[in-house]
Amino acid sequence: MGFSIHRHSSIHSPLRGGVGGGLLLCLLTLLSCKSQYMVKGSSSVDELEGKMLTLKVYVDGEMRSIDSTRVVHGRFSFGGGMDSTMLANVFWGDLSLMPIVLEEGEVRLDIGETQQSATGTPLNDTLSGFIQRKTQLDAQMAELPHLDAQMIMDGTDEDERRYVLGNQSKQIAAENDRLIVRFIRDNYNNVLGPGIFMILTSSLPYPILTPQIEEIITNAPPYFLGHPYVKKYIEKAKEGADVNEE
Repeated sequence: MGFSIHRHSSIHSPLRGGVGGGLLLCLLTLLSCKSQYMVKGSSSVDELEGKMLTLKVYVDGEMRSIDSTRVVHGRFSFGGGMDSTMLANVFWGDLSLMPIVLEEGEVRLDIGETQQSATGTPLNDTLSGFIQRKTQLDAQMAELPHLDAQMIMDGTDEDERRYVLGNQSKQIAAENDRLIVRFIRDNYNNVLGPGIFMILTSSLPYPILTPQIEEIITNAPPYFLGHPYVKKYIEKAKEGADVNEE
């Protein structure tokens, strides 16, 4: 599972100083904003210096921008009002850098070349732990070609290399699948469950009920199944399955 990376960049992701558009929106709709979110970020990525970052959330079937900020001397911030806890994505242009939870409290967002993290609030700490483990598994999978090269240099024959690398690849992929399913199930009743489901399925060419997705939605509670994205995805996947059976 990737984190919605759509174009080339040296930043690897699993993922303007001051008040942004989100707070302005809150001021314009004063009574509707029940709570505030604050994100203070830092970046060690040279490419991002002076660039605009955008905060987007899923609304009515599409990703909508709610705030933007510029990276200045490696620092940036987002802030605004919200009616409820939301899962958002930090974008640089059309590149999704990482997901982040907008909830009460101050979130510390760190963006590096190979790793990103959002910590400081309960759900962000939970999400950060998941991303860290996911990144570790992705790194293990990426290391397999190097292992193959080393085995070639050591004179290992092709059949043995295929056997060893094939087993390791299957084990890593299986652990990756278990990690995702377990995380979504553990977070069925908050924004992380539907949010990670959205990221997982966004990599598919069209809605389909894979064995992994079937496992996720089986016995899922109403909160999860009633999420607009999850509900729409399941409906379209079932429609596609019915058409294929005809």
